[in-house]
Amino acid sequence: MTSTQTGWGWREVGLGVFLAVLLALVIRLATRVHGFHPESGAISLSLAALPEDALWSWLRMAAAYALSLAFSLVYAYEAAHNAKAEKILIPILDILQSIPVLSFLPVVLLAFIGLFPHSRLGVNLASILLIFTGQVWNMVFSLYHGMITVPQDLQEAADNFQMNRWQRFRLLELPHSMVGLVWNSMMSWAGGWFFLMACEMFALGSRQFRLQGLGSYLQTAANKGQWGAELAGLGMLVLVIVAMDQLIWRPLLAWAEKFKVELIEAPPSHSAVLVFWRRLRLVHWLGTAWAHGLEAVDRSVAAAGRAWRRTRGLGIWDVVRWLFTAAMVIALYHAIQEAVRLVAGLPRGDLAMVGWATLATLGRVLAALAISVIWTVPVGVWIGLDRRWAGRLTPFTQIAASVPATALFPGLVALLLHVSGGLSLAAVILMVLGTQWYILFNVIAGASAIPEDLKEAARLFRLGRRRTWTLLILPAISPYLTTGLITAAGGAWNASIVAEYVSFQGHVYTTFGVGALIAESSVNNNDGLLLLSTVTLALTVVVINRFVWRRLYRRAEQRYRLG
Repeated sequence: MTSTQTGWGWREVGLGVFLAVLLALVIRLATRVHGFHPESGAISLSLAALPEDALWSWLRMAAAYALSLAFSLVYAYEAAHNAKAEKILIPILDILQSIPVLSFLPVVLLAFIGLFPHSRLGVNLASILLIFTGQVWNMVFSLYHGMITVPQDLQEAADNFQMNRWQRFRLLELPHSMVGLVWNSMMSWAGGWFFLMACEMFALGSRQFRLQGLGSYLQTAANKGQWGAELAGLGMLVLVIVAMDQLIWRPLLAWAEKFKVELIEAPPSHSAVLVFWRRLRLVHWLGTAWAHGLEAVDRSVAAAGRAWRRTRGLGIWDVVRWLFTAAMVIALYHAIQEAVRLVAGLPRGDLAMVGWATLATLGRVLAALAISVIWTVPVGVWIGLDRRWAGRLTPFTQIAASVPATALFPGLVALLLHVSGGLSLAAVILMVLGTQWYILFNVIAGASAIPEDLKEAARLFRLGRRRTWTLLILPAISPYLTTGLITAAGGAWNASIVAEYVSFQGHVYTTFGVGALIAESSVNNNDGLLLLSTVTLALTVVVINRFVWRRLYRRAEQRYRLG
């Protein structure tokens, strides 16, 4: 009798040993005392330090992703199911995704240092929250898009089965959003790696904060011009990315395909790791326990719903809601009062300067989006429709998306510094490197989600390449492409802080733009200019999203919904 049929076989034993060793290593690293301090600047470029640096960065990324996933599920659900809340939540999301990381930095860092004044925990929590701001927005948009584009026939089936809101979410809306969520999770990790250098090594006035990790390693190596150490750090990053692709993302992509809505089933994607997991008796046991747990949750949610309906007439929830609203209004009043005070103290010339700087950055953002769309749409469709090439190219796209362009940017600046408009050109290139992947991954997700029966119908009707694109591919990927453009635009604005303000080997290089103003005012503790620049940038993004992207979203939702 084989080990997969009864008892604990070599797979279970090997997995248990691996998890035990990993847990022991994490506990040892987390609890041992060493001479590293956030403000010491003691970032070792030794090759022996790379594995531990990679582990620290991965743990911060994992914590930020867990926070992003929880936030996305709650936020997207509320925006998709509450029409009144949607009118507030989506504009807020537009604002938050457009605010650069450095605009969050002073408040976040000072708050956590104040909470943990004599511990590395505060700076680590600040770093995790900053990474969260680089991961979460495209995940929210992806889930929101998936929930509002559930086919009408499936919604009617849910009505016929009298599903409650929890059952609709668990059995219909979340599975329908799963393919896009997995692809955008991959993109979130890539975005986290992109901003890792800014999230592990930052300045606040005269204070310098450096956390042990790959981001600090890469930035320290670039600033010192030690390109051998830089290549070694990038090599370690590539190893981490490849390991995640093989052990996490490829199994998840293969697993998520079962949620595609189609009548003709395509050949399943192969993942040796997923096959390994499915053969483990432990996984079968956990799956059974999970199913029983979900049944218990279903019963609890149904009971809670009945209790909530009984107590609703007492006005308890109305009181809580009004108290929360009152607290938010009071906080907003004081925030606006403080903002007016800060902006009123600025010279009048700063107002015009911020306006022109915003227009300059807008031009670079539009150029980066145009360049990105030209190549990502055809390539993304090709990868998404061809399973063989998808399996071969997906790891390379993840590596290319995850390698922080900010680590290579100082070298690019050095090459273009003496060219006319060199730094402005370099800023556009960096924006492209940081934002094209949002579009590519969403296009791949959209193409791979096209039902097999629709592709078969296109072949039976002998549609030519042009008609296949206009009648099937472009309508099918339209919602995903719109999501990619929205998040790519937000990413481009966010990338402006590192594209327009570069610190390299003791020198600072800038090009005119709102990103440079935000970076300079953050470093120089000019709170008024930082606030004005950030608010102007956010308002610009909200206006563009409201009158351009949101209309495209509604068009895609109404005209190109499958079902």
